[in-house]
Amino acid sequence: MNGFFRDKKILIVGGTGTIGQSLLHHILLDKPKVVRIFSRDEYKQFEMQQKYRDQSNIRFLIGDVRDQARLVRAMQDIDYVFHAAAMKHVPACEYNPFEAVQTNVLGTQNVILASLETGVKKTIFTSTDKAIAPTNTYGASKLMAERLISAAQYQAGASQTKFAAVRFGNVMGSRGSVIPLFRQQIIDNKKVTVTDKNMSRFMMTVDQASQLTTKAMAFAQGGEIFVLKMPVIKLKELVDVLIDELSVQLKIDKETIVVEEIGLRPGEKMFEELMTEDEAINAVELSDMYVIQNSFLQKHDYHGATPAKKVKLTSNSISPLSFQEVKAIIVENNLLQ
Repeated sequence: MNGFFRDKKILIVGGTGTIGQSLLHHILLDKPKVVRIFSRDEYKQFEMQQKYRDQSNIRFLIGDVRDQARLVRAMQDIDYVFHAAAMKHVPACEYNPFEAVQTNVLGTQNVILASLETGVKKTIFTSTDKAIAPTNTYGASKLMAERLISAAQYQAGASQTKFAAVRFGNVMGSRGSVIPLFRQQIIDNKKVTVTDKNMSRFMMTVDQASQLTTKAMAFAQGGEIFVLKMPVIKLKELVDVLIDELSVQLKIDKETIVVEEIGLRPGEKMFEELMTEDEAINAVELSDMYVIQNSFLQKHDYHGATPAKKVKLTSNSISPLSFQEVKAIIVENNLLQ
């Protein structure tokens, strides 16, 4: 990060989640003046306090993105804001749609208003590929939040605050994701329940997600969406690798592990989209990411960028990783520990 956060004050909204904790780890390497962790999860904050008890530059604030006044207080004197708080599990959002709206949509607007009121330099919002052509409440709420972030930039008036978003795929090993779920199913019942083996997803590691987000913070000039170039993994290869690895780790015969297909859950898709063809018209390409520029704003220059191909990116149009390639990612990132 070349000292970007050195001596700066940072707020991580949703800082006790998987992405929030990883962001904290990366930012601390840059020796910031202070990092404030904002979340409503008291127990997770306690765990983090114990883990970082020797760090004197971390503050823990209990609060909810639904409370704008609390966000304003949390952002006093802050330079950079990472907004990673969300309801993100598809079934939970489907069964509790307005709760998802209050957190993901109204909560994002609260972050925007608090950022403008306190005059922070930059605010980065973490979005998802499920916001593209959404078929579920989670994706729809994240799409609306992306639109709010974009609108915030061209409606900011005299404010110097810059807003941008990063668009994630599935984050491997994050809380509530399929890898820890499948691992527990194998331990408990020697059985894995999958929706459809032919389902494909854009996948990224927690470190990749954090690196994209911190890089976006440094690069952001206002109104962009940053999209990491990610590999595609088919559910079949992922399940086969997990069974192969866990059978050795747990000393059980892999032939005794049952795989049951249960069909798509409400709101799920067989494949995901990362960038639409219309977005590609306003996008430029870097070695490791795409930058979708805001069509309402002046176009920016990014060192080394070239115009993106005018095609949509979907997980069923890209060759998925092989069994060995998926295995290498799982092992190298210790995702089964």
